[in-house]
This record gives sequence, structure tokens and C-alpha cells, in this order.
Amino acid sequence: MAARFPYVVNVVAARRNAAEHAAGLLAIATSMGAAGEIDWLAPFHAFDIPILSQPDATLKALRNASADRDVDINVLPAEGRKKNLLIADMDSTIISCECLDELADMAGLKPKIAAITARAMNGEIEFAAALRERVKLLEGLNVKALERVYAERIRLNPGARALVATMHAEGARTLLVSGGFTYFTSRVAKDAGFDDHRANVLLDDGLALTGFAQEPILGREAKLEALEQSVADLQIGHDNVLAVGDGANDLDMIRRAGLGVAFHAKPVVAEAANARIDHGDLSALLYLQGYRQNDIVGVSAG
Repeated sequence: MAARFPYVVNVVAARRNAAEHAAGLLAIATSMGAAGEIDWLAPFHAFDIPILSQPDATLKALRNASADRDVDINVLPAEGRKKNLLIADMDSTIISCECLDELADMAGLKPKIAAITARAMNGEIEFAAALRERVKLLEGLNVKALERVYAERIRLNPGARALVATMHAEGARTLLVSGGFTYFTSRVAKDAGFDDHRANVLLDDGLALTGFAQEPILGREAKLEALEQSVADLQIGHDNVLAVGDGANDLDMIRRAGLGVAFHAKPVVAEAANARIDHGDLSALLYLQGYRQNDIVGVSAG
């Protein structure tokens, strides 16, 4: 199939109503050039359309036609879709919140700190300086607040466990990287099933936060370094990497990966990534790689 059709349109319907869109999207793809038959990856949920040429123009046409629908559409090379390394951001990607903002809520400072977080994630201010500023505001917060945030606020995003477990089943390595803190990444990595994690170390005196994080601050450059080190350790090419994130400090690793995915991302990230998931959950990253529903760990073939 790939020899004849070098590209594939991948469609994932968040409302599992993909059948309503299939015929129309196929007609548009065919009007742009030769297209193959619809290949269903998951009934009612996800399908591929093989295409011969014009990947960028086809993607633009399909997205324009579906702008008012909860459908994620991407065009990818047909070859080498399944990746050997998953490197994922944590906050607002693998989990549904920003841990630092939730700590700020415990201190009664969430609006002030969340505003700084938003500017940093949009790339408006430098990440390390923004992290130091926010951590300083938390000086004196009882360390028990970390435990409360983890227990009460942190939840894995839908599809997180399936994404990690399914890629593991195919022999991939998985790494959680965050500009947040190891207190949370260590627990989230274990919960979601990641092989390893990297993040900043939040400093305390045994009773309360000191207002400092251990230097150097892990941010945008460190995430890219983690990707490069993993590629070297696994002796794979960058085309075999899937990187996913939502904020500006994920940009370098997303751009470097063979499949860089913006997940419910800030505009600056969505514009830079070669794939984007705006509506679906994390299982959409499996369909992007060509997995079928009965391949996904923990999901029945029904």
C-alpha cells in the first residue's frame, strides 16, 4: 500500500461518529488526486485514507471542511508510522492540570501564578525565569501540600495508560519529561507506566518549601537533550521518535521528533507541530501511528 500511496490521511472522531464524516472526507481527498479506500482502524472512531500526492494541500482542504466538527485530521508518511520512543510532557498532556498552579491554589495564589504559567507556556516569557518566579512565591508552603495536590488534583488524561502500555507492547521505550517537579513525575510515571522520568527538584527544609528549585532548571533545552540522549542510547533515528506536548517549552523536542504532536496545545505549538490533536484523547496518538483498536492494550475489539 505504501509503495503506491506514500501518504495517509488519519482521521479520529472525538465523538466516535467518524462514519458521518468518512464519505465526505474521502470525496475531498479524491478530488485532490488519487486516493485509496477507507481503512477503518476503529469502528466509528478512527480511519485512514491513503493518498498519492499533495499532502499539505489535502490536509488544508480536509481541515477547512471539518473546521466545525470534533474531528482530528492529520497527514503522515505511510511508511514507518509506529515509533520506538515516546517522549511526553506531563502537565496538561499526560495529566489534566498544571501541578504548580495547583500548589499555588493551596497557597491562595493560583490566579497570580497561573497567569505566569500561561505566559510561559505561550512562549511570551522565558521558562526558567518564570519557574523561579513562581516557586519563590510558594516559599513557606507546607510540604504536605504536595501530597494533597497529588491525591486530590492530579488525574491522568484519558488514553494515557493505553498509549504507554500499547507502545510498550510493541517494544517502545517511554520517557516522561517535565518542567515541573520530580515529586509529581515520579508518581505519574509509575501510574501511567512510563519507563523513566525527568523533571526539576523542588527544594524544602523538611517542613516547608524554601522558594527555590534545584539548579539548573530543566526546561525547553533539557527536554530536547533528553530526546537526544534517548535516541543515542536506543541507537535509533529521530524519525522513530514520537514527542508530544502542549506548551512552548515542548517546541524543540516536538520539532526534532519524526512525529511531533501538539496535544490540545497552545497556538504557537499547534502551528509548529507536524501533527495535532485538538479534540481526541491520548489514544489518538496510537491511531496516528496506524494502530488498530484490537492492538490497543486494555481496549476490546468490539
